[in-house]
Amino acid sequence: MSSPRRLGLGIIGAGEVFQVCHGPCLLLLSHLFKIESICDVSAKTVDHCATKFLVPHKTTTPQDVIDNPNVQVVFILTSDESHAPLAISSLNAGKNVFIEKPVSLSLPSVESILTAEQNAPNNARVFVGYMRRYAPSYLEAFKRELATIPKILYARIRDFSGPNAQFVNQSGTFQVKNADYPARAIEERNERLETLFAEVFPDQDITDEKRKYCRFLGSLGSHDISLMRETLGFPDEVVGVSVHDPFYSAIMTFRNEDGSAYSATYESGIDQVPVFDAHIAVYGEKKRVTIKYDSPYVKGLPIYVEVDEVNEQGEIQRRTMLSSYEDAYTAELQGLYEAFANGKGIKTTVEDAKKDLQIYDMMYKKWGVN
Repeated sequence: MSSPRRLGLGIIGAGEVFQVCHGPCLLLLSHLFKIESICDVSAKTVDHCATKFLVPHKTTTPQDVIDNPNVQVVFILTSDESHAPLAISSLNAGKNVFIEKPVSLSLPSVESILTAEQNAPNNARVFVGYMRRYAPSYLEAFKRELATIPKILYARIRDFSGPNAQFVNQSGTFQVKNADYPARAIEERNERLETLFAEVFPDQDITDEKRKYCRFLGSLGSHDISLMRETLGFPDEVVGVSVHDPFYSAIMTFRNEDGSAYSATYESGIDQVPVFDAHIAVYGEKKRVTIKYDSPYVKGLPIYVEVDEVNEQGEIQRRTMLSSYEDAYTAELQGLYEAFANGKGIKTTVEDAKKDLQIYDMMYKKWGVN
């Protein structure tokens, strides 16, 4: 049996998500991928990662990665404000793209990525990194049990993540952080962010509260809103929001297939208690189904599905399921390989990711009413 074709990868952004999550997974998937080039604005960071992850080409100039002839897929793991320009440059070069969520922060910038993808040479495509939606326990046990609820009465989407540094420091990945950023790079980053904020909040004063809300939804919120959409669909309405940094919440309404309405609560925030509480719970008349995620920064932590229901004898029954110990990043990367090596479809497209930003916009507008 022949070995699978390896895809050559170019990494732009060698910070935390690469060093702790993607980098180790890609090394373990070296039969499918080879990191050919790596870039970061920090020369010290790129030197460290090129050595640690056995990357033959290193640079501090993103276009060098995009232009590398050995790179078939460009991984954009940078901060949010650079996602759109880097994705567009990669697509214009005919390179497939992986963008770590969020795809971007504003709807106009997402539209610019879609336009570039539609016109890309080599039919280049974009895969957006929503790893929770690729977790085996979500795709198997959770969706199977959810399908047996004939009518949803209520749902809750929660993500209280705690201090991420504590999980990272215990992950065994030995991340390094450097601050040798060129002054101009910091200026460009801030300029791009302000442009995005102006697109998100048109004709408004851009306050620090608005900046924080936007960045929060783009970071922690994008995990949950995307997962909520695949689970429940697109909401009819955002009924109310609460914006009190560092905690944010919203109430949304959805509809069952029979047209009946129900509400869902979204609640998320970051405190300094190191308990990772991320779950979606769906309530039916006689059954509750919950999927519980642990920190993705520690590889291999199980993702459980719990079912509470009334059985045929009228008794309260609880079942707990674990479909696989395979972590969500590994499952996601195998899906990416199937898309870019074997031409399979992509679930988490840019068009799909745009729906998150449409929901954020509904939340911003509801907040502005109050």
